[in-house]
Amino acid sequence: MRGPVPGAWRRIRSGVRRLRPPRTRRGQRRAFQAVVALTVLALAPATWMNATAGPRVHGVADSPAAPVAIVFGAGLWNGEPSPYLAHRLDAAAALYERGTVRAVLVTGDNSRSDYDEPDAMRAYLLRHGVPGRRIVSDYAGFDTWDSCSRARRIFGVDRAVLVSQGFHIRRALALCSAAGVDSAGVAVAAKRDVTWAYGGVREILAAGKAAADALLRPDPQFLGRQEKGVTEALADAR
Repeated sequence: MRGPVPGAWRRIRSGVRRLRPPRTRRGQRRAFQAVVALTVLALAPATWMNATAGPRVHGVADSPAAPVAIVFGAGLWNGEPSPYLAHRLDAAAALYERGTVRAVLVTGDNSRSDYDEPDAMRAYLLRHGVPGRRIVSDYAGFDTWDSCSRARRIFGVDRAVLVSQGFHIRRALALCSAAGVDSAGVAVAAKRDVTWAYGGVREILAAGKAAADALLRPDPQFLGRQEKGVTEALADAR
């Protein structure tokens, strides 16, 4: 294979020279200022999420009461809730048992016939003492914004306790607030493993999309018709 022609070499060498660190104090100061500005811009959405969540993050024991708990999907292992999702469901079952909530909305991905988060979540809650008539399933909770927006627009939820791990709960709170759901959050304890570390990094990267969703408030991927599941579950609980 032929190598670069002399003109191409000159362009490559010129590009390399342009990438060298600035040698003057003025150039170094401008480069530093540019790096700081880019860093602030990148972290601004994450800062917004934390500021929006504020003091609304609680544990199961001190969570304020609300009509509904919203549990966000977190993956299945061989058709069963992953350990992280099981911890969320355990917290939701405890909230129901304590009387903090009167119904549970499970929201997750059912985009394929062989992958059904909401039904797996429902089955888990049934095994842990939550009556089936108090569990409502959202099969189109493809991401956090879709889950929050559909909770408000499809299921009529205007006040809820959100249940997720600590690294995700602030994004959920910010997005549900933007969707019109007055919410508090329960941060479920999580083992500090590789999944936890990945979740923390993922939240930083997801913050930009979350800020855009909160600002633009797009329709969920699948909107559909309004459903009475939550209304009926709450009526049954009276």
